[in-house]
Amino acid sequence: MLYSAFILGLISSLHCIGMCGPIAMMLPVDHQNEAKKISQIVTYHLGRLTAYATIGLIFGLVGRGFFLAGLQQKMSIFIGLAMIVAVLIPEKVFSKYNFSKPVYKVISRVKSGLGNQFKKKTYKSLFTIGLLNGFLPCGMVYVALFGAIAMQSAEYGVLYMILFGLGTVPLMTIVVYIHSLIKLPFRNKIQKAIPYFAVVIGVLFILRGLGLGIPYISPSNMSLFVQQTPNCH
Repeated sequence: MLYSAFILGLISSLHCIGMCGPIAMMLPVDHQNEAKKISQIVTYHLGRLTAYATIGLIFGLVGRGFFLAGLQQKMSIFIGLAMIVAVLIPEKVFSKYNFSKPVYKVISRVKSGLGNQFKKKTYKSLFTIGLLNGFLPCGMVYVALFGAIAMQSAEYGVLYMILFGLGTVPLMTIVVYIHSLIKLPFRNKIQKAIPYFAVVIGVLFILRGLGLGIPYISPSNMSLFVQQTPNCH
């Protein structure tokens, strides 16, 4: 299921243009030196990937706990359903509840830290901007975290989120060069299509949990089969 992380990242980058695009456009990069500019952009992306890897580690450990408890298949089905529900429920429903209130102060500090880093033009500041950017609340990142939990290990949780982040890199890099890459009307159309892609990925996780014996999509759980000759000595 790791391939779904990169695909989700590619799709999410269209959403990122609207949410994080302004941050990428304002990066304090050297527009006169192309080689330096590229290295600065890479540094920014490394910061974002570090943030994604960190939260991937945390949620991967959570998934590992379910794996050890023997709940991995049920968890995969639950996560697939959660992905679908998360994108199908209208945003105005969630807006009635202030879920971010307990962490409002933390989010404010992150945003304040971002503002301070834009005043500098060092590689450290660019890495920090990317790092803080990665920790900002984002609906598509939340969807990706469901996938990290389903990976059932810390290592794969980290890898899942890194692949998700890499999927967002191409378009987020282009935005730095071409600020008017995607006009608002077209971006709105893409935004409407994103939920459909998220539902497809949710269905893939459900199929994975069902163990239908479909190669690469829904591998069977061999331990469920009764064999005529037991594999014991």
